[in-house]
Amino acid sequence: MFKNRFWLTLALAVPALAFAGVVPSPAAGAMLMSPSTIVVALNAQLLRRLKLNPAKVR
Repeated sequence: MFKNRFWLTLALAVPALAFAGVVPSPAAGAMLMSPSTIVVALNAQLLRRLKLNPAKVR
């Protein structure tokens, strides 16, 4: 949940910077998106290992 808020904040900050006249290059955008991709891949691997049993939730 915290990671999602971080990426949302970053996504909202870039247009605000563009409004102020600071426009990042596409390469900078790619560099900022790379950690997001890695985090998603790691979370997918962790969820794959997780054994969920709905009967034990109660």
